[in-house]
Amino acid sequence: MSVTDLTTQAGWMVGLAIVALLGTGWRKTARATARTPRKAPVLRRKWVPIGIAETTVPLYRRPNVIRRLWAVVASSAIAVVMGAVLAIVTAFALAYAVITLTDLLKQ
Repeated sequence: MSVTDLTTQAGWMVGLAIVALLGTGWRKTARATARTPRKAPVLRRKWVPIGIAETTVPLYRRPNVIRRLWAVVASSAIAVVMGAVLAIVTAFALAYAVITLTDLLKQ
């Protein structure tokens, strides 16, 4: 099979796909419309309003200094630990890659 035959077949497929899309979308409207009922619905629930309870809440207060300081210390500690773990994993991966490649070069 040559490139010309393959291109021709691909062109035919694209053309037929476009014709199929035009054929399927020919009779459909762009948006679905709701069907209008011919008569009033037989079953209709009674409309009952839903009660809403309004309660007061305390206003927002900024956390105190100790709490903010603890957040900074804790997030810094987590960042240091995660950085150390990531550095260890990266170092082992690079060491493994170097060892493997140098063994391949020795063969």
